[in-house]
Amino acid sequence: MPVKDDNVGQDPGLILEDEALRDGLQMESDIFRLEEKLELFRLLERSGIRRIQVGSFVHPEVVPQMADTDELVRTIGETKGTVLTALVLNEKGLERALACGVRHLSMSVSASDTHSRRNAGKPADEALDSMTRLIARATGAGVQVRAGFQCSFGCVYEGTVQPDTVLRGITRMAEAGAVEVNLADTAGMASPYSVRHLVDRASRELPGIRVSLHLHDTTGLGLANMFAGYEAGVRIFDVAAGGLGGCPFVKGAAGNVPAEDAVNMFESMGVGTGIDLNALCGAVSFLESRLGRTLPGRMCQVLKGVDGG
Repeated sequence: MPVKDDNVGQDPGLILEDEALRDGLQMESDIFRLEEKLELFRLLERSGIRRIQVGSFVHPEVVPQMADTDELVRTIGETKGTVLTALVLNEKGLERALACGVRHLSMSVSASDTHSRRNAGKPADEALDSMTRLIARATGAGVQVRAGFQCSFGCVYEGTVQPDTVLRGITRMAEAGAVEVNLADTAGMASPYSVRHLVDRASRELPGIRVSLHLHDTTGLGLANMFAGYEAGVRIFDVAAGGLGGCPFVKGAAGNVPAEDAVNMFESMGVGTGIDLNALCGAVSFLESRLGRTLPGRMCQVLKGVDGG
């Protein structure tokens, strides 16, 4: 249970970015209506989540769930205290993002050639070359960019990904104008040791650039990896309400670290998140009701048990 301590210190640099609307819903075959996505956004926003990834600008035939991202961004409009962000993988996606007025973007490529061909339709080196040009274009248009490197901790198709490969890629994207680099455990192959090692190297070699983590809970190490990242200095983590999510191009990839479990972990460590756990569980309940199943996150189930006696 979370520590109930009036002296819990708020970490002003800690950001839990919820990705249920993008990484979570992209795995669901039952398409959410615009009104349902808007309701989920409002529930997450009211819980105190400070950054929400609302979708991706990808081809609707490839990921049908994301077909209305443009309309969702326009419908949400201006937000106060919550950063609205979205994912871009190619030039067409960037054009759509700029047209609907997104001011913060995740722009991502893969460290794995096989995964890149499946996810982006091109080899990893070609995708990186293209993305660095797009990052420069986006930042030139006044958009704040987080550069993501998928499969940073390994690939189910190719196995080990060398840290040098990751460092070269994120360095190029930082040089193109990204203010944050996101190390993504797309396949869920990271360990606390590999997280600490790669974060240490990235922080040393890219001073002044914020390092964030995107962790999947495939082997049950999601929270352990998050804790290792926090100890190594990371203060921005991707999560998803209920632990929803996965990657459609990675066989066996499980969901993200549940947002409610991450909140509980940090609060129990004495690190204030600014997020209302009960309100966040309201968003999880909405998802479970809509999807007709219990999601893998633990804390909302724990709280239900406590409330039920």
